Amino acid sequence: MDLISMFLKGGFLMWPILLLSVLGLTIVIERVIVLRKAKMNAPKFMMNIRNSLRKKDIEGAINLCMTENTPASNIIRKGLNKYKFGHERVKEAIEDAGRQEIVKLERGLPILATIAGAAPLLGFLGTVTGMISAFYRLQELKGSASPSDLAGGIWEALITTAFGLAVGIPALVFYNYFVSSVNKLVSEMESISTDVVDTIEDVTYEEEKR
Repeated sequence: MDLISMFLKGGFLMWPILLLSVLGLTIVIERVIVLRKAKMNAPKFMMNIRNSLRKKDIEGAINLCMTENTPASNIIRKGLNKYKFGHERVKEAIEDAGRQEIVKLERGLPILATIAGAAPLLGFLGTVTGMISAFYRLQELKGSASPSDLAGGIWEALITTAFGLAVGIPALVFYNYFVSSVNKLVSEMESISTDVVDTIEDVTYEEEKR
């Protein structure tokens, strides 16, 4: 029996599971693209930013951020745009931008987590309703049903569980992978932001000493 025939025999709950699978696949593909673009060579980027800041080349540092075009560089760029207002204002701008970038990185993950939990539950629900139908059929036949009659109803009921798990397990795996990747990026962003703020404070302090 092919996959389409199995799907059709699973009952009406197969359609919500299919919808969840399409939604989950869309989120996975979109998050993979976003997180891949978010990666950067942090040591090289910070070295270039430090050099620009120590030379007081703020425009050059902003251009470096625009060229890199990652969440971390976007945070630094928004902070450097407030450079003329002092390092405290830069720090506030970086913190605000950081919160915005984290929201962007986590977009879609709550939905993916819901899919990971809901798809297997829908599958189990389909199995329960299928088993009810199978035993109701057995009662209608007043116990004269053959084993094949009962087995046919049971395996059709179990199809929904199989499909639900087939959607839920990959969704859970990808969700955990994305959460781990986002946490790593957030840690990197915090490290870069702290480094930039410290560099600006050092430059300001050196100027005040002169």
